[in-house]
Amino acid sequence: MTEPQTMTTILFGQSYYLRFDPKLWDAMMPYPPLGTMYAASYVRAHGYDAAIFDAMLAGSEAEWGDALDRHQPKYAVIFEDNFNYLSKMCLLRMREAAFSMIQMARARGCVVIVCGADATDHYAEYLEQGADHVLLGEGEETLLEALTRLEVQKEAEGVVGLVSRSTQHAVRRPDITNLDALPFPAWDLIDVEKYRSVWMKRHGYFSMNMVTTRGCPYHCNWCAKPIWGQRYNSRSPENVAAELKWLKDMYRPDHIWFADDILGLKPRWIERFAELVKEADALVPFKCLQRADLVTEKTAAALARAGCKTVWVGAESGSQKILDAMEKGDKVEDIANAARLLRANGIEVGFFLQFGYPGETWDDIQKTLQMVRDCAPDDIGISVSYPMPGTKFFERVKLELGEKQNWVDSQDLAMLYRGPYPTEFYRVLHGRVHHEFRLRRAWRTSEARGLLRAPYHLIGILRSEMRLRKLRSLYVNP
Repeated sequence: MTEPQTMTTILFGQSYYLRFDPKLWDAMMPYPPLGTMYAASYVRAHGYDAAIFDAMLAGSEAEWGDALDRHQPKYAVIFEDNFNYLSKMCLLRMREAAFSMIQMARARGCVVIVCGADATDHYAEYLEQGADHVLLGEGEETLLEALTRLEVQKEAEGVVGLVSRSTQHAVRRPDITNLDALPFPAWDLIDVEKYRSVWMKRHGYFSMNMVTTRGCPYHCNWCAKPIWGQRYNSRSPENVAAELKWLKDMYRPDHIWFADDILGLKPRWIERFAELVKEADALVPFKCLQRADLVTEKTAAALARAGCKTVWVGAESGSQKILDAMEKGDKVEDIANAARLLRANGIEVGFFLQFGYPGETWDDIQKTLQMVRDCAPDDIGISVSYPMPGTKFFERVKLELGEKQNWVDSQDLAMLYRGPYPTEFYRVLHGRVHHEFRLRRAWRTSEARGLLRAPYHLIGILRSEMRLRKLRSLYVNP
């Protein structure tokens, strides 16, 4: 039985399909597209009728076509979730999906508008694929002005922050600074129960996502910032606590993922948030990201009071030489100190690790491995350095980039430039680090399942170590 057709002014969509990313499909920890949901709530608050096609759990672009036929929108707005770091990475499979979605909407006579990190960096390509307009950077205010002009004048020339096929003069609109004025994301346009079912079946709890900030003021030279640049704006702790209370009462999540680059950068923000959460009975266990050098005794204790269960730290490397080359702005000692303080407050610690940065040697890699042994994080995430447009890192290596300049999906791990070692080396290293980490964690926690897999991990360490030594001998590097 087909669903009845309805007339919707705007159909929002986004092109990150979990199904197209094997590594994360296997992990199955899906979150709906907050950026898309903010855009929908924003235009709806200004009188527009809106619906959302959520690609996260969709099978393919064909379901976007079904949504177009069902809603028959005047405007098809592919508004990427700019809070999803994978959207910032501009994975090739998702770019292909976006192009397909543009063409499908255009074939149905829709006015097609696109917003996202990849579209901001490569707007000409999106226009060539059939988009009528591309929003540069943060999109809500630009989208609203464009819709207003299109409704009245049938054209959107002169809208700041927008490029069209007829004019490609790219001018960025100033960012929204009063984030408290934005309506909460349009959760009512998302199939929340579908997400709950997936989470409960796979993990035994239900996690939802929130953001408290936009942007990051730090200068890590490999981190792309096509949407907010170096600018950083924050919601008040009062506004965030109110949303958390609303989500808790309305949807009963067991867990929250704060998707900010940094949670609580402003002085005493976390402390005040902890107070408000307790006063409002809004406590929900959560995970978040922090810079190592921002974790103090006070912030670690406040995070625990606010309900923090896990903090992920961008450790990157155990070599100070590499951290300095990355312009991280923190010290290896900060990483160890952050892990100690967080664990002392009952908070689990995750480390993001990055290998293959220019100048990294075998000794630097060993320092990173030793850092993991010494700090004993509860979880790790491993990547290789990834040059993204607009970064100093990209400018440094762009002459070395070949035809392939983006990963296909998040498990690609291809070296896109002439790194210290070739791609195969880092793929073997990825396995080597994970084998040792899981073996040590099982030993440390006496986890029965992990201990049963100890022989597997021991063999994995030995085999990958032998393979790494052979690859090193074939490749000239200190």
